Amino acid sequence: MISPGGINQPRRLLPDQVRDVILDRIHDGTLQVGDKLAPEPELGEEFGVSRATIREAVRSLVESGYLSRVQGSGTYVAFRARLKNTLERNLSYSKMISQAGFSPGRKVLSLQRGPMDEEGAKALGAGVGEEAVSIERVRSADRDPVIYSIDVIPSRYTQETPDKGFEGSLYELLESLGHTVAHGDATLVPVIADYRVAGILEVAPGSALLMIRQVDHTTAGTAVMFSKEWHVPGIFEISLLRRST
Repeated sequence: MISPGGINQPRRLLPDQVRDVILDRIHDGTLQVGDKLAPEPELGEEFGVSRATIREAVRSLVESGYLSRVQGSGTYVAFRARLKNTLERNLSYSKMISQAGFSPGRKVLSLQRGPMDEEGAKALGAGVGEEAVSIERVRSADRDPVIYSIDVIPSRYTQETPDKGFEGSLYELLESLGHTVAHGDATLVPVIADYRVAGILEVAPGSALLMIRQVDHTTAGTAVMFSKEWHVPGIFEISLLRRST
């Protein structure tokens, strides 16, 4: 039974479900840096799971840097990197920047409607030339650009959405159109900034950047959005939980 936070996905491991609820509490500010986590027996009773399940969930959060164990004292919410992005969850960058104590910004640089190129069509399992909307954006933290992105959505999923409708969260837009995003498949690629990307992110041409290529899928398994993101190093810390097999 995993009732707190409304999460109950039987196909997912119980430690992952518990971990997600605790992580949500950290991100929404319910648990602040320095707060002490409740003891394992208390958490086990709250979530209706065994102490072993709680222990595994807490262990993964410690390894990810969200929690810290203090010998003889307990487990505390740890200091996090300036902007920490965990690839285990699709999080709003604006929300994450805000929770880190910075003023988030998001600007649409361009919005184009037209045929998809080969890369986008292959990623989305669509035909080359199928109509799509391509949104080019830059996100900032305290006015400093930190992410440049290009998102491609097949036009058949956006219906008659006007240009202004793409200025907010694309996940929320897709959900409002009946295409709720359930998960994304992401690939990390180290790249070098060309002159255009360097100018947008205000870094020197030839600077090392981290690119994330991601395909987002709906609850029905449909690929609805292909994204490429260029991240400025030293601004975001990318973390990923890896499990032994």
